[in-house]
Amino acid sequence: MAASAMDGVAATALRSVLHRVKQAAERSSRVPDRIKVVAVSKTKPVSLLQEVYDAGHRYFGENYVQEIVEKAPQLPEDIEWHFIGNLQSNKVKPLLTGVPNLFMVETVDDEKIANNLDRVIGNIGRKPLKVLVQVNTSGETSKFGVDPNGCLELVKHVTSNCTNLEFCGLMTIGMPDYTSTPENFKTLANCRSEVCNALGIPEEQCELSMGMSSDFELAIEMGSTNVRIGSTIFGAREYPKKQ
Repeated sequence: MAASAMDGVAATALRSVLHRVKQAAERSSRVPDRIKVVAVSKTKPVSLLQEVYDAGHRYFGENYVQEIVEKAPQLPEDIEWHFIGNLQSNKVKPLLTGVPNLFMVETVDDEKIANNLDRVIGNIGRKPLKVLVQVNTSGETSKFGVDPNGCLELVKHVTSNCTNLEFCGLMTIGMPDYTSTPENFKTLANCRSEVCNALGIPEEQCELSMGMSSDFELAIEMGSTNVRIGSTIFGAREYPKKQ
C-alpha cells in the first residue's frame, strides 16, 4: 500500500497496523498475506470508513445490525463485511436482506442461530454464507460463545444440517487481561485441532479469528488468521453504542 501525502489519520494508522501484522507474521515464520485485518468500524461515521477504503482496505467488521444495515448501502459494493457482534434471531433477516455483500458472520454460537441463518438464506435465495463458530475460551459469563467442550458438536451441526452455511473456522474474544490471553488463544487452537481431526480437514483450511487492538500481534504468533482491529485504526469511540 503506497503512502500518500493526502492520507488521513485513519489511513496512516491502518498502514502502521499492516506493518505490525507483517512483522508479527515474519516472527512466527508465517506468510503475512494469509492474515486478514478486519477493520472494526462500529460507531464510526461512513466518511471515516471511506477514508480507510480509499487507502486500499476492503475488510470491515460491524457489531450492530442497525449500523451495518445503515452503512453498507453508502459504501462500495466490493467491501467484505464481517458481522462480529452477538446476533439475535429477530435480526437475522434484516441483516441478510440489508447487506447483500455480507461476507461472513463470525458469531455463530448455538444451533438456533445457525438454523435461523440457514433458513433465511434459503428463503431469500442468496448464496451460502461463510460463518465462524464463536467459542467462549475465557469462561466469562459476560462473553458469548459455545463452551469449548461443545465446539465440535456445534461445528458438526453446521456442516451436517445447514446447507446454506459454509463453515470456515473458529472465533474467540478472549479476556481483556493481556496475561490471560495466551491461554484463551491456546484453547481456540486446541478446538481447531479437535474439529479438523474429526472432520478430516487440514488445519490450514480452518480459520482462527482471534486478537484485537491490544493483542493482535500475540494472536498472530499463536496462529490467528483473522484479527479484528478497531480503536488502533479508527481512534477512540465517536458515538454512543447502538443496540
